[in-house]
Amino acid sequence: MHVSVVIFAGGTGMRMNSKIPKQFLEVDGKPIIIHTLEFFEKNKNVDDIVIVCKEDWIDYLKEKLSVFSITKVISVIAGGKTGQLSRYYGIKELEKKLPSLDDTIVMMHDGVRPLINDDLINRNIQTVRENGNSVTIAPAIETVITIEGGTIQNVIERAKCRMAKAPQCFWMKDILAVHDEAFAKGDIDNIDTASIMSKYGYKIYVTEGPTENIKITTPLDFYTFQAIYTARKEGRG
Repeated sequence: MHVSVVIFAGGTGMRMNSKIPKQFLEVDGKPIIIHTLEFFEKNKNVDDIVIVCKEDWIDYLKEKLSVFSITKVISVIAGGKTGQLSRYYGIKELEKKLPSLDDTIVMMHDGVRPLINDDLINRNIQTVRENGNSVTIAPAIETVITIEGGTIQNVIERAKCRMAKAPQCFWMKDILAVHDEAFAKGDIDNIDTASIMSKYGYKIYVTEGPTENIKITTPLDFYTFQAIYTARKEGRG
């Protein structure tokens, strides 16, 4: 079995109110994307990594990969005009690099989702081996409602709710076939991998992960990560 990872690092930092793309903001002297990559770099089951990056920052990222000894990255490429196109380009790049598509698992992950762990990576791989795919989830910790016309229409039972997160993992042959079909149809703006795989007929299985597995999008997310990272480094978490 071969395990590849496609990492997305195409954010602009707009919601962070930052001139630097959020994936390159530093915590403890290290860019967020490097914090993320280190988990896959050190995981014994992961073989290689493709990164889809904001084009103007590719050289900078390659420099950081060298500085922090990230050796499993086999390609850094530019993204597309939508998130789905960026994912598609990453998968197609992987297709070029792999000697065989058979028995290959692809893990799709956000460069700004650094609060993962070795156990979560390994359990996702096991879920794919048992069921054919795996999407990381976490419990909903607040009440979810639907609204219409400014009023609450329905309160959804929290015990039945989960938040979809990453990594999202599939057999390479399946994810490639679906993205090829969608691209051919001009269907290029689905929100994430789980959505498009479900849309094209796949039953999606889940792997429970930690609530703190956040995607760093806003300043609050950044400071939350910074606090959790510091607590863990000091042995308090």
